[in-house]
Amino acid sequence: MSDTYFPIQDNSIDGYHETKKHTDFLFPYNVYPCTIPDDFPSVPLHWQDTMEIIYIKKGRGTAQADLSVFEVQAGDIIIAPPGHLHGLRHLHGFRMEYENIIFDMTFLGSGVIDLCSQKYLIPLLRNELHLPLRITPADACYDKISACLDNADMLCGLRPVGYELEVKADMMKLFSILLRMAAPAEQEHPLPANIDRLKSILHFIEENYQRPLTVEEAADVCGYSASHFMRWFRQVTGTSFIRYLNRFRLEKAFLELKHTDKTVLEISQETGFDNLSNFNRLFKKQFLMTPRELRSV
Repeated sequence: MSDTYFPIQDNSIDGYHETKKHTDFLFPYNVYPCTIPDDFPSVPLHWQDTMEIIYIKKGRGTAQADLSVFEVQAGDIIIAPPGHLHGLRHLHGFRMEYENIIFDMTFLGSGVIDLCSQKYLIPLLRNELHLPLRITPADACYDKISACLDNADMLCGLRPVGYELEVKADMMKLFSILLRMAAPAEQEHPLPANIDRLKSILHFIEENYQRPLTVEEAADVCGYSASHFMRWFRQVTGTSFIRYLNRFRLEKAFLELKHTDKTVLEISQETGFDNLSNFNRLFKKQFLMTPRELRSV
């Protein structure tokens, strides 16, 4: 098992497209214990080329998987296949602890030419099979799926001889269950064009959050009018564009305050706020403490 996982976006390739390598070439599987807000204020919407399973252990929060926004609590499991958007936030008053399970699809044999790869893994990578986004304790298959994850976690902690084989077996069993729940290939994935537009807007925010931004500029990225864009953005994220932008900027500032010696004024300006008192007010509203109080924790 590895140390704490910090979500990192590599902007040289694509905003919100996570390219940090979390797995070893010979054993492309890893588990990261994480806590929000102790480790970081949230996991912003992003996607990566690996498989990610988020297993909530304690607390409550909200999650987004593609265009679905929902509350999550201890026991819930979020499935994020390669290329699919996902993000995670805690609810005020709740610390949320979870395991981030990340592995390359080659771990299951997607690079092998055999029946399993051709029939299941390659169609999944091509987005021709659509796995459920969330598994809860109320689902009939939950006990079997959680048992696979719990056993794999135990094995990675103890590392007995041959544990790699059993971890791989657990993931194969888990996927056999998930694939039986998958939407048939002939069914269209809901609103794929909206997902592409949302990825474009996330990239736009990542590249431009440090300067003043207008709704009109963001709308142009999607080819929408400002009014249509505002309705669309709220529909696909559950919040307004301005609120999302401010939250993104504040979370950037949160990390800068924790990990650099820059002044509060420098950080507020570098994260797109031209008024220090407004920055302090919004920061306290979001994190229930002032920037200076955060540094004293």
